Amino acid sequence: MNIIKKLYCRTFQLGMKLALPFLPYRKPKIVGSVRSLPDIIRKKKCHHVLIITDPGIAALGLTRRLENALRDSGISYTIYDQTCANPTTENVSDALDLYYEHFCDCILGFGGGSSMDCAKAVGARVAKPKQSLAKMKGILKVHHRLPLLMAVPTTAGTGSETTLAAVITDAQTRHKYAINDFPLIPRIAVLDPKVTLSLPPFITATTGMDALTHAVEAYIGRSTTPATRKDALMAVQLIFENIETVYEDGQNIDARRNMLHASYYAGCAFTKSYVGYVHAVAHSLGGEYNVPHGLANAILLPFVLEAYGSVIWSKLKDLAVAAHLASEDTEPEVAAQQFISAIQELKQKFDIPDTVPEIREEDIPKLAHYADKEANPLYPVPVLMNAEELEMFYEKLMEPAS
Repeated sequence: MNIIKKLYCRTFQLGMKLALPFLPYRKPKIVGSVRSLPDIIRKKKCHHVLIITDPGIAALGLTRRLENALRDSGISYTIYDQTCANPTTENVSDALDLYYEHFCDCILGFGGGSSMDCAKAVGARVAKPKQSLAKMKGILKVHHRLPLLMAVPTTAGTGSETTLAAVITDAQTRHKYAINDFPLIPRIAVLDPKVTLSLPPFITATTGMDALTHAVEAYIGRSTTPATRKDALMAVQLIFENIETVYEDGQNIDARRNMLHASYYAGCAFTKSYVGYVHAVAHSLGGEYNVPHGLANAILLPFVLEAYGSVIWSKLKDLAVAAHLASEDTEPEVAAQQFISAIQELKQKFDIPDTVPEIREEDIPKLAHYADKEANPLYPVPVLMNAEELEMFYEKLMEPAS
C-alpha cells in the first residue's frame, strides 16, 4: 500500500478510536430463555412479532418453544423462514412485505448470523422506508430508531446479537456489503443453550471458529480498549475450553451455554474494536460463491495471522496464555506460533479444509477489490494491505492444479 493511502487509513482509524468514548455503544439486555420473551414484548407494548429465521431452523422445529410461549401469552406472530446463508436484498424485501402485511410492531431474528442480519436490515427498512439498503451501506447511515429488535442466536459464533452490523448480499450483483449503525444493536439477546442442542457437529465447529476469529481480530487490531481486550480474552479462553466438547458431545448443555457466552463476549469485543482482513476476504467469498461465513473465516484465520508476522507476536502470546497454550514465560514468537498451530489443529480435527474449490483465478482481482474496499480504511488492522497484496490470500485458497 502506498504511503498516502496508509496515512489516510491510519488517520481515519485514529479518529474512530478517539471518538469511541463518545459514541452511543450499548450492550443488549441478556435473557437466558426464549420463554422470557412474552413478558418483555408486553412491557414494550408490542402485539405482533415478525420472526425471521431460515429453512433449516424451521425444519428442525427450533422455534416451537418460542411459538408456544407466545401463543400461551396471547401474542400474535408471523414467521418468515426463507433467509438464505448469506442474506440477500430479496430476503429483506420479502420479510418486509410480511411485516407490513400482518401489521407487525417488533422483529425477532432467530438463528445464525444470517437470520439476525436479515432481521436488522428489515428493521432498518422499517425505520427508513424511503431509502434502499444500498444507500445505508457503510457507517452511521441509519440514524433512526428501529422497532423493538430481539435476537435468539442458535449458533455460538456470529455474535450478531451484540453488534451494530448487518451484512447483506445484493441479489443481482452478488456484492456483499455491511451496514453499520448503533440502532442495529438488538435490544434483547436471548442466550438459550437449548436452541443450540440440535446444531450438527460441523456447523458447531465452524460457527465456534467464527467466534474465535471475532475475538482474535478484535484483540490484535489497533483500536482496542481495556474492555474489548478483556472480552476478547474471555471469549478465547471459553472457546478453547469448550469447542472440542460441543463438537464431540452436542448435548452438553453447559458447554453449549459457555460457547454462547464466548460468542457474546467476542461480539462485544469486535463491535467496538472491529475485525480485519480475515473478515473482508471471507465476505467477498460469501458474496461471490455463497461460502458460509464461519467456514470462510475458519479457513482463512491462520493464513492471515501468519501474514501479519512479528507485529502481532506479543498479542498472540496474550491469546495463547488465555487459551492455556503457553505460559507467561514463553517467548512471544514461540507462543504466537503455538497459537496459530493450535488453530490449524482444530481445523484438522473438525475437517475444515485449507482451500475453497470455487475460487477461479480470473475472479481474484475483483474479490480482492471488494475486500480492500470493505477493510480500508475502516478496519484497524495490524498491517495494512491493498487489493494487490490481498490477492495472495485467494491464491493460497485455490486448489492445487492437478
